[in-house]
Amino acid sequence: MTQALYFIVSTLAQLVLLLFLLRFWLPLLRVDFRNPLAQGVLRLTSPVITPVRRLLPPMGRVDTATVLVMLVLQFAVVMLLLYLSGRMFDPVSGRMIDPGSLATFTVLQLAIHSLYLFFFVVLISVILSWVAPQTYNPVVSMISAMAEPILRPFRRIIPTLGGLDISPVFAIILLQAGVIFLRSLQPFPI
Repeated sequence: MTQALYFIVSTLAQLVLLLFLLRFWLPLLRVDFRNPLAQGVLRLTSPVITPVRRLLPPMGRVDTATVLVMLVLQFAVVMLLLYLSGRMFDPVSGRMIDPGSLATFTVLQLAIHSLYLFFFVVLISVILSWVAPQTYNPVVSMISAMAEPILRPFRRIIPTLGGLDISPVFAIILLQAGVIFLRSLQPFPI
């Protein structure tokens, strides 16, 4: 029963965090907010972000209110998952896990979720370029707009091979290497 509850909490929390991560990354990647999908993300997250933004205004294009909400949400999820898994306390000393370790873990988890988001954006954009290369759809438009800033540096370095763009392969490899590196920095597993 506990494993099922752990799975449900983890999955629902990741979906909610995905919305806030999209809210954070869309303006930084210069995605068109006239896109219906981007508007949906704004509508779903605004009830939480708007009150926080009154206290914490954005700094340039960085939405500090969204960052704070994501940090608090991720921290709460980490605490809940540690409690559900019975790992809230250090087995050797019997003390609660260090708050600094929890904060580090929270930041690393958000970075890992961001890298996974970019991984899937690049992967989906590649698949869509094969399946429907010249089709307009709000989802396709948003995915392409998010993938382009990630792929642009790779396209500058890696030439196409006979019209075949292999830059997404290297982007995916680098994103996965980033995930592996960040996981190695985590103070404890969850």
